[in-house]
Amino acid sequence: MRNRGIGSWPARRARKTPGRVAVVHGDREWTYRQLHERVLRLAHALRGLGVGHGDRVAYLGPNHPAFLEALFAAGALGAVFVPLNSRLTAPELAFNLADSGSSVLIHAPEQAAAAGAAATGTGTRRIAVSGPDVPPHEDPGTLDYETLLAAADTAPLDEPVAPDDPCMIMYTSGTTGRPKGAVLSHANITWNSVNVLVDLDLAGDEVTLVAAPLFHTAGLNMTCLPTLLKGGRVVLLGAFDPDRVLELIETLRVTYLFGVPAMYDAMAARPRWADADLSSLRTLTCGGAPVPERTLAAYRARGLALGQGYGMTEASPGVLFLDRERIFAKAGSAGVPHFFTDVRVAGPDGRDVAPGEPGEILVSGPHVMTGYWGLPRQTADAFTPDGGWLRTGDVARLDEDGYAYVVDRVKDMYISGGENVYPAEVEDALLGHPAVAECAVVGVPDPRWGEVGRAVVVLRPGARADEAGLLAHLHGRLAKYKIPKSVVLVETLPRTASGKLAKPAIRAAYAHVTADPS
Repeated sequence: MRNRGIGSWPARRARKTPGRVAVVHGDREWTYRQLHERVLRLAHALRGLGVGHGDRVAYLGPNHPAFLEALFAAGALGAVFVPLNSRLTAPELAFNLADSGSSVLIHAPEQAAAAGAAATGTGTRRIAVSGPDVPPHEDPGTLDYETLLAAADTAPLDEPVAPDDPCMIMYTSGTTGRPKGAVLSHANITWNSVNVLVDLDLAGDEVTLVAAPLFHTAGLNMTCLPTLLKGGRVVLLGAFDPDRVLELIETLRVTYLFGVPAMYDAMAARPRWADADLSSLRTLTCGGAPVPERTLAAYRARGLALGQGYGMTEASPGVLFLDRERIFAKAGSAGVPHFFTDVRVAGPDGRDVAPGEPGEILVSGPHVMTGYWGLPRQTADAFTPDGGWLRTGDVARLDEDGYAYVVDRVKDMYISGGENVYPAEVEDALLGHPAVAECAVVGVPDPRWGEVGRAVVVLRPGARADEAGLLAHLHGRLAKYKIPKSVVLVETLPRTASGKLAKPAIRAAYAHVTADPS
């Protein structure tokens, strides 16, 4: 094959295990042979719409087989896949579409309104997903997914695609208020999958329940794609529901599950938790935030241990992994580097620090992104001056055994329910309120989400506003998870000698105060 990218995976799997079940969604199953055929049909249909090598194809919707078909079909043509976060607002989606220059947007039926609003004026062709339970879309400006596939060819495709060609653009919130598209090559994603297969020891009979969203790099690249590469079965759940997850574990004999701490806590809090049959589970991994002790204890009581991962979109995402055998012996650690990953902990001078000393986590490996889409300056800033190491923005210390413990962040960012939130983006939206003179957003502890946002606001002289009004201003402008949960109104904000907001001082002063003292 000339196609050495992930777009060739369905064809390669179809020739090795054609009759094995690849994907389960609801009460339907697709074998690897059927998946390959549907990918071919979609690829031919996209080619008929003018999609070729290097063009961008976006997808908007919950976990669904069409997401994977679109990813592989784009890869079969040498096009670039752009998964969009369905939690974003129409203006946020519009930015990602325009920034990526996506010529086609495939979307779920429930995302029709958001897709239409986001694509307005972009020239992007829209394709609405349909199926046995979803009638064809009636909007004359939108093409119907299944109608396109039914009319498409199934002739083999073998476009020349190199491992270093771009495979997907995954958007992350930006430190300057604008999202950045991390460009991941076919090699990046393949090597990340190899790391997962080596370190988690996934098997060909794996039954992986994908309850985390595929538009996030962990849901896609740490669970779904490694399973398909190995020839296992992925069970796609459109939205996380703890009772439904427990039911599927029992009925489908799920072996592998990934989630953020809030998901695992929600499962353990359900009435059926104590009696649920969890005997099929072999591998449980957690990411997005450190695993609380209460979560580890709840699963240990059921004879289960969680592995914990640390990563970032720019690294496809796996960087560090703490396996279940050491989750208690190395409590609080983010683990050691994945097999084909190199990690350094360096001081401000760029030199490695001694064990026990804090420094920034630097990452190198074949899974590290090629750069940010259309942003050469930000790309250069993301790497060390020699270009060899990705700067994570996280501060850690290493113990004598080489295990990393994350202790702080260099970047102004917090993680809420597994979602990265950059305060600059939220602050920019708040400053659009006519009553706001200055503001700072910080992450504060939350028992459910790990961290949530708190806005510290200075009003303009003579202006009046309250917490409800300020937060209402953000609805429709920002995704719900980015909107702070509380507001504190203050007279002034502390600043550094150079006039910048002193975020450490703001966190220290307002992380634990009662919100909106007015």
